[in-house]
Amino acid sequence: MSYLEGYAPQLLEGALLTLQLGIVSLLLGLVLGTLGALGELSRSTVVRYFTLSWHTLIRGLPEILILFAVFYGSDLLFNRWLPTPIDISPYWAGIVGLGILFGAYASQVLRGALLAIPTGQREAALALGFSHRQIYQHILLPQLWRYALPGLGNLWLVLLKDTALVSLIGLTDLMSRAQAAVSITQKPFTFYLTVACIYLIMTSISQWLLQRYYQKTTRYLGAKQ
Repeated sequence: MSYLEGYAPQLLEGALLTLQLGIVSLLLGLVLGTLGALGELSRSTVVRYFTLSWHTLIRGLPEILILFAVFYGSDLLFNRWLPTPIDISPYWAGIVGLGILFGAYASQVLRGALLAIPTGQREAALALGFSHRQIYQHILLPQLWRYALPGLGNLWLVLLKDTALVSLIGLTDLMSRAQAAVSITQKPFTFYLTVACIYLIMTSISQWLLQRYYQKTTRYLGAKQ
């Protein structure tokens, strides 16, 4: 197993990059998902149908096509319209692509969570003189995560595994490092099994942390764990 030990630092760097990519994409996706959920619940027909059409488009296409569209499409767009060419790195293209994907699915989870909050709370807040912004900021959003956390946790696990797709646009993540090692050592089973174990460790830790946080948010509600 000496060849595996020789590539351990590269695999560790790839794992850290994969985790960083997933976390930043998650943050972007949460912002997009929140905006998407509010858009689908908007009183404006134009905003509502535009948001629904966008989410239908994103959820209807394979993930790899979204990444290719962001990576190659943004590069073509910037180079055509800007006086100075801009090279879009695979890292940022991966973040934007994965963030868009996560946001499209997270919007449905967040929308359901918003609808799960009793409408009486909104009515009481309006009667007390709260503005719509204050209702969302101080009443709805703090409760939103309790309802949305299980669904968002599942989407995070999917996102973490989907980061392997960025190796197809040139990012040297965990999967890309393993492929490079396999091409040199001709030991595919060893390296791919190692990568599988690393992903399993990351997803297992994620599930443990999500469960602990969910227990913390519901401990005063008598929820059964």
